Amino acid sequence: MSEALGCSDVAAPRAANAESSFVGEATGVWDVSTRGLWKTFGPLAALRSVTLRVAPGERLAIIGPNGSGKSTLLRVLATLLRPSSGTALVGGLDVRRDAAQVRRYIGVVSHHTFLYRDLTSRENMEFYARLADPSERAQCQLGLVGLEKQRDTLARDLSRGMQQRLALARAFLHDPPVLLLDEPDTGLDQRWCAFLTELLDRAALEGRTIIVTTHNLERSLDLSERVAVLNAGKVVFSARRGDLDVESLRENYARCTGVTL
Repeated sequence: MSEALGCSDVAAPRAANAESSFVGEATGVWDVSTRGLWKTFGPLAALRSVTLRVAPGERLAIIGPNGSGKSTLLRVLATLLRPSSGTALVGGLDVRRDAAQVRRYIGVVSHHTFLYRDLTSRENMEFYARLADPSERAQCQLGLVGLEKQRDTLARDLSRGMQQRLALARAFLHDPPVLLLDEPDTGLDQRWCAFLTELLDRAALEGRTIIVTTHNLERSLDLSERVAVLNAGKVVFSARRGDLDVESLRENYARCTGVTL
């Protein structure tokens, strides 16, 4: 990452260009878009014709009740689930046809941390650094998330909040232009939630495309420029942050979902 992540000598990511091996597939703009996206599990429709677009440098927060499809949507975009129908593109790359390429350009935080429990913090970071590209960034990223003293601690022995911070460091490790963050504030105390807000502010300024889910309505406004409400697998409300405050968001949320917070 750039200065925001404590590694000022690393340039912000660039999308694939005409000289890339992905010519004809990548658009050269790291937007994320879906059109008529469905995901079904047997008779259950978790996503119902979801259509959205998130531009480079934009942060979209998705909120909704449990079971509304938030995590399913991010898992489809992260190529962890195959869509049943419709289209999902990351920088012009199809998540179904071009899954391997998409994975090179996304940073993911999920309910599952994707940490190797029997490796230390440092070993986890060095392992993922080698997967992406030989790198000296692992120690830098550990310092960024305040885990220098825990670098030799097994991941399974870290607190839940520390595991989440390590997962965040891992997600940023390969300098991805697209960030897909499923409840990244899980387990974080007030100090590290503020750090997360600052981190995403800077990431957006660097041109990264960010989609984040959260159950916290107030935090959704802190983490984004646009908020969308998902209910029963459908986008039922969307508005710019400048047109909302916590009270109006709460009212619209209740109106669209039937859930009062």
